Amino acid sequence: MDKLQARIKIARGEEPADLLLKNAHLVNVCSGECYMADVAVADGIVVGVRAHDDPYARAYHAREERDMQERWLAPALMDGHMHIESTMITLSEFARIVVPRGVTTVMLDPHEFANVLGVKGIQYVLDAGRGLPLNAFVMLSSCVPASHFESPYRVLHAEDLLPLLEDERVLGLAEMMNMPGVLAGDEQVLAKISATLNRHLVVDGHAPGVRGNDLSAYAAAGVMSDHECSTVEEARQRIRLGMWLMIREGSAARNLDTLLPVVQELHPPRVFFVTDDRDTPDLMTRGHIDSMVRRAIELGMDPVEAIKLASYNTAQYFRLYDRGAIAPGFRADIVVLEDLHTFEVSSVYKDGILVAQGRQLLVDIAREANAGSDSPSHEDADVTGTIHIGKITEADLSIAGKPGPVSIIGIEPGQITTLHLQEEAPLQAGKIVADPARDLLKMAVIERHHASGKIGLGLVKGFGLRAGAIASSVAHDAHNIVIAGVSDSDIVHAAYALEEMGGGFVCVVDGQVRARVPLPIGGLISPLPAAEVVQQLEKLDAVAAELGCTLEHPCMTLSFLSLSVIPALKLTDQGLIDVETFTRIPLQR
Repeated sequence: MDKLQARIKIARGEEPADLLLKNAHLVNVCSGECYMADVAVADGIVVGVRAHDDPYARAYHAREERDMQERWLAPALMDGHMHIESTMITLSEFARIVVPRGVTTVMLDPHEFANVLGVKGIQYVLDAGRGLPLNAFVMLSSCVPASHFESPYRVLHAEDLLPLLEDERVLGLAEMMNMPGVLAGDEQVLAKISATLNRHLVVDGHAPGVRGNDLSAYAAAGVMSDHECSTVEEARQRIRLGMWLMIREGSAARNLDTLLPVVQELHPPRVFFVTDDRDTPDLMTRGHIDSMVRRAIELGMDPVEAIKLASYNTAQYFRLYDRGAIAPGFRADIVVLEDLHTFEVSSVYKDGILVAQGRQLLVDIAREANAGSDSPSHEDADVTGTIHIGKITEADLSIAGKPGPVSIIGIEPGQITTLHLQEEAPLQAGKIVADPARDLLKMAVIERHHASGKIGLGLVKGFGLRAGAIASSVAHDAHNIVIAGVSDSDIVHAAYALEEMGGGFVCVVDGQVRARVPLPIGGLISPLPAAEVVQQLEKLDAVAAELGCTLEHPCMTLSFLSLSVIPALKLTDQGLIDVETFTRIPLQR
């Protein structure tokens, strides 16, 4: 009560504020305007805004006053859906990069860690978010595994997730990928949704290609959003049904340019920006949500509306009604801009405290990245040692074949969707083999959680690799080991190399490791500073290019080839999956 009374007095101008930001162009995402104003902050909250053209408002005073000299003040940015695992760096290192860019809030879906470590993985992400100049909220992983065609560390049921819903940093249920389970009324799926809705939290969606009555049923079940739209038609359908459209701009899946026209046409209230999956090189060059704001402005969107899609709208969806705007009663998460149209961030305030200036973080992060060492810090020791493949031989990779067509995974550059190709089988002595002359590589997915010996085998087209093998322990969503290679020998060597270094990416040629990116924390992220991770990734990409690879970031592409809920054809440790019919199919009929 005392705090509230003090806030009222400060807001009326009777008592001094903690901080006053004067003479600024205010970006008002509530009214859609920009105008000169002073912003008063107390106890981390915006308590007053005095527009210079308001004849009734009195001037504020504060213990600390800063003249903005007509710079722009905008609400700090939010990412409505992302996976920290896709950055390949720790959450603390991620904060070092994005907070100076104006991002102070992220909604994390830790289903990569959940697939690798179960509930312990979700708890790890919650713990990693403490003590940062970043609001790290968590959405509980709804589908572990993504489907019954994948083998995770363990299946997470509704009863596993229910206790976590009580954590104030948990905002709901993450992307409900099991759309068939929703439509079929699967008891476990509906139990997760019901428990979330009963706590007045949100349920994120994941429904590529779903339309018509099925989409209505999906929304009627309580699923509120979708980030998998890749066409204007899909976006329009979801907007018309009252769903929230998450416009995604990741590293592999980029939908902003395609979907922005429908937003500029309709100006719907239920739209916001997300990155979903961005890797560290992308973060270091393009940026994060700030890059989406810049690009939207470049494409002709009004800057205030672009900022609103990266702040206020996101907060409204997640029912964080005290965030996402610069107005009385809102958290004082504020970015100072040198230029509105280029979204050039000069400084960042978190809860009214200056935390970044000139692209540099000004506050200490208690949980330091383990600079200069591939070994995780003691805080991360409990989430390492997750690669267990047992004994794998070349004989385990043998595929019996016959003349005739064979199903092949076709890579679509720039997308995480794939093609279902049919080509004449590449045969040698009655065995299906790689044929680099036709750009056909053998692909293997090896179960890595319990050394069960399960291996899915297939063919992939689109890498361009002429020799060697590329392997990854990042393989959405169950994160078994995925390898594409020319020779069975190099595929085996790559699998053991990953096990030895605790996970990551590796390129092997003639039994020799030519490049490696160790990701020992869960087999998903590195304890190294971002710059060192980028150097390792650049070397791996360069080696792959020398071997003929035509993809810019082959490991990013590789990591999505076992995701059994994204069309059209994928490979898991259980075999080849036709995602459009949601069935397991033989490589050759």
